[in-house]
Amino acid sequence: MKEKLRPLHNNVIIKRRDPEQVTPGGIIIADDAQSKNLRGEVLAVGPGRMNDKGVRLEVSAKPGDVVLLANEYAGHEVTLAGEKYLIVRDDEITAVVEAAS
Repeated sequence: MKEKLRPLHNNVIIKRRDPEQVTPGGIIIADDAQSKNLRGEVLAVGPGRMNDKGVRLEVSAKPGDVVLLANEYAGHEVTLAGEKYLIVRDDEITAVVEAAS
């Protein structure tokens, strides 16, 4: 049976993007000099959390969005079927990356 993650409340499942290996100027970045990538793709979102008045507050990001995380310590990593995923609260996402027009 194949396992699948389904986030609860205001949690978001993210697949981290691989960090850039080369700078825009063409300089190759060594593996040990790279910090964790703060960019990832949203795979699934929970239904949102309930506020004090019983109203559900939906998560701002949606599956397929590329997002930026607040910092490299945001959320926690889990491994499922050999794949690493990051589970974060929606307030640990600082922006959605949109294509420039």
